[in-house]
Amino acid sequence: MNIKTHQGDHILLFVVIALMGIGLIMVYSASSLNSIAIMADGLYYFKRQLIWVCVGLLGMLGFSVIPYTKLEKVTVPMLAISIILLILILIPGVARDIGGAKRWLRFGGFGFQPSEFAKMCFVLYMAHSISLRQEKIKSFTQGMLPDLLVTGVIFLLIYKEPNLSTATLIMGTYLTMYFLGNGSIKNLAWLSAGGVAMVFALIFRAGYRMRRLLAFINPWENAQGSGYHIIQSLVAIGSGGLFGFGLGQSRQKFFILPERHTDFIFAIICEELGLIGGIFVLLLFLVLIWRGLYIASRAPDMFGFLLASGLTTVIGLQVMVNIGVVLSLIPTTGVTLPFISYGGSSLVFLAMGVGVLLNISKYSSAKSMYEEHKPSLFSVQFRAPGHAIRKAK
Repeated sequence: MNIKTHQGDHILLFVVIALMGIGLIMVYSASSLNSIAIMADGLYYFKRQLIWVCVGLLGMLGFSVIPYTKLEKVTVPMLAISIILLILILIPGVARDIGGAKRWLRFGGFGFQPSEFAKMCFVLYMAHSISLRQEKIKSFTQGMLPDLLVTGVIFLLIYKEPNLSTATLIMGTYLTMYFLGNGSIKNLAWLSAGGVAMVFALIFRAGYRMRRLLAFINPWENAQGSGYHIIQSLVAIGSGGLFGFGLGQSRQKFFILPERHTDFIFAIICEELGLIGGIFVLLLFLVLIWRGLYIASRAPDMFGFLLASGLTTVIGLQVMVNIGVVLSLIPTTGVTLPFISYGGSSLVFLAMGVGVLLNISKYSSAKSMYEEHKPSLFSVQFRAPGHAIRKAK
């Protein structure tokens, strides 16, 4: 295999920097009134987000120069650290309780979400583990069960925060990586069906989740309660029209739309920049996902292929869930919009993941491995690119 070293994927780099820039502008626009009312500083959230953007860019730069093959040596220790942190926040008195959820550890005035760190460590570990199990990947006991147990531990710990949305993203990421790693379609079908049933069972067990589900079905039945988020989000999007009210001219940010600078920031984008602005942001995310999949298809080994695919899957699923909530396509849940929503943990660790993608792009093959192996997404004998090569030399 002819392996070429490049400078990295400049398109991916440009798109991520553009998303971070849009995020800074929109966080300031959506949070300025809140900043003045609560912190007596209209730039409070903007300045904190700017710090996280700088940290994220440094992290992205750092991981872009570290050969991704070296990361394979630390997959188990990194996963172990993430599990310890997830256990730590469940200990009474350790984590800060916000809205009934314990998801943050505090360090010097800044919050840190172990679940965001765990997502990246999980992808790294699964890329390593699935690439090692290629000879027996279709076996349930030897190929799927060991990784499924690890997935279950991460799922349970994040669910107990409680954070079902992120836990479900972890499960979805594993299913995608298992499929791309030549897994058994039969095992995948059974696990997917069981996973969907389990998620619905967990929803029915919690009253607030049931209220969100009912609000999704008919938000107007409780317009001032469980349906309020959805209704105000749709009002913001609809009132923006084609071109929007103009940057900084949102009406919903006047303490009407909740979580306007975090989970529902896309609604503010559509209100201020209109349908055109919303589509532009979506196109940037589509380009990001395209470049991630392109990098994966040209990775020189199975580990690189699965790692790039997994990182792209995490970003793609998070975008789909956030936009789906804002557009009332799925029930309300707390998932931020990557690189745009206010929040440091998600931005920094996703930026580091992009750094890994940039590094993998430096070691692409001269010819697309998709073209060499001709995988079929509809074939039980699906063979992922890089199946015959384990290590990038």
